[in-house]
Amino acid sequence: MGETLRQETYLPEVDEGEQFARVYDFLQAHEDAGHGRPRVPCFLSGSSPADRVELPVELYRVLRQVVTALQDGLAVTVAPVTATLTTQQAAELLGVSRPTVIRLLDDEQIPFERVNSHRRILLRDLLAYREERRARQYAALEATAVEDDEDVDLALRRLKNARHEIAKRRNSGTR
Repeated sequence: MGETLRQETYLPEVDEGEQFARVYDFLQAHEDAGHGRPRVPCFLSGSSPADRVELPVELYRVLRQVVTALQDGLAVTVAPVTATLTTQQAAELLGVSRPTVIRLLDDEQIPFERVNSHRRILLRDLLAYREERRARQYAALEATAVEDDEDVDLALRRLKNARHEIAKRRNSGTR
């Protein structure tokens, strides 16, 4: 296991579909028994009964996501990432431009530290910001959603209020 860490993409093999399905079903049953969370502990076993090691919950989650993607016929890329990111790496992860990331940093929406003249962002902080942003986006979508049986005038008032709140936040500099 002394190999160099590098980005690697894995493609599902057509003849392994049944094996992926069995692993997926096993993981799903394991989660169902734990009411949505994997029952702890989970183990990775070798060929002999004494050859096993406890699988940390985070590694279990990674395995679950990889198996789900491969079973669905999707490729999976594993890319080791340092815990500290440049502004360009942060922009790529968020799917925005580098100047947008710099504005978010300057507006103190994402914590960062300076190393000489360079800004460095902790991956943990960036992922937290991404989750907050996603939650705000879902809330905004929910606020503008119209039910089939909802009164049209009421729906229009709600949309107008939502647009007003967004404009107010935009003008005040908070997003």
